[in-house]
Amino acid sequence: MLELIYISKNKIYATDQSTIDILRKGFFGTMEKRKLKLNIFEALYLIEVRNAVCKNKKETLQFSTLISYFNTSKKFIAKYLTYKDWRDRGLVIKESEVSENEPSKTPIKQYPSNKVLFSFPKLSGTFFPSDLISIVDNEEKGMEIYQKLWMGQYGSYKAAERGKLNKLDIYETVFLMEHEKLDITGFTKKQIISLASLRRKDFLKLFEVYTDWREKGYVIKTGFKFGTHFRVYFPGATPIKNNTAGWVHSKHVIHVFPRDSRLLISEWARAIRVAHSVRKTFILAVPGSATPKKIEIDFVLYHRRGGEAENPEIFPPKYAMLSLSEEEYIGGREFSRAINKAKERKLELVLAIADRETAVTYYKVKQIKLKDSDADYYEIDWMQP
Repeated sequence: MLELIYISKNKIYATDQSTIDILRKGFFGTMEKRKLKLNIFEALYLIEVRNAVCKNKKETLQFSTLISYFNTSKKFIAKYLTYKDWRDRGLVIKESEVSENEPSKTPIKQYPSNKVLFSFPKLSGTFFPSDLISIVDNEEKGMEIYQKLWMGQYGSYKAAERGKLNKLDIYETVFLMEHEKLDITGFTKKQIISLASLRRKDFLKLFEVYTDWREKGYVIKTGFKFGTHFRVYFPGATPIKNNTAGWVHSKHVIHVFPRDSRLLISEWARAIRVAHSVRKTFILAVPGSATPKKIEIDFVLYHRRGGEAENPEIFPPKYAMLSLSEEEYIGGREFSRAINKAKERKLELVLAIADRETAVTYYKVKQIKLKDSDADYYEIDWMQP
């Protein structure tokens, strides 16, 4: 039987040598002289799953008694459930103290960049404020920018031949006006931005992300069908189809998460799942400047190597974990700080979300670098540990 001794919230020990030997083989705790010190999550896990007995000077502490000491701690249950799930998978998880054998760098995925060439004459258009859509006045010029830049929608979606008008969405309209390639009858750029911002308060932040990708040669279209802000086509994509290629499908979507916004975790996860269900890479954009305040990650994770669980005495941790619950709100600023904290440790961030049935879903956050961009972008992938 595993025997634990509870002294206070931060002092739980195994002193029995047989217990110490068993727990050290499973990489629980840290040795302090001749005692094995355990954190509260390790102790609770051992009581619930390994039938350990935890005693203080007066009595044997039941699981419910021990966990009740922490009922005011922020997201304590989410932390415990995510700790338990990772351990149940036969993997090692530790509290986030810095160790000597941490990685030397954080993996970063590089994205290409091509400069946009505006090799066409200035356009004129008509703007419809209630729809936030513009129509290019000249049919021939409208077709030209559609074919050259995939700007707007000529004719109908997936059927450019069915019509003679090119319709620009609000982001395309302001983008072309910003680059002095479009005049709108009766409206200035400032007036159109003001109208768009009345409809959508975060318009300028979304437009900042739109511009960053468009100026680097990417085609950015609405992501409405996929529950995100934009869908993305890489540089060189064209709406022109030939008889063999068929329709070109986007492979990436972008969701903008401003630092001053907050989003319910379940809604956030739903957008990622929709993107993955249609085989699209989910990119999270975090516009704005990072703030210096830090946030602590909850755990560091060891994964597998050659099919075997990693030994933390030999290998460095692979991920930093942020534990969350289904009903929790996360802010863009909080998310950004967690990512930056993981980057400081040279680790990839894993979001572990515990739902109301205590099941845990994992999402891996990988930083991507858009060439010549200073903005923060991340690929978020569903993860099966």
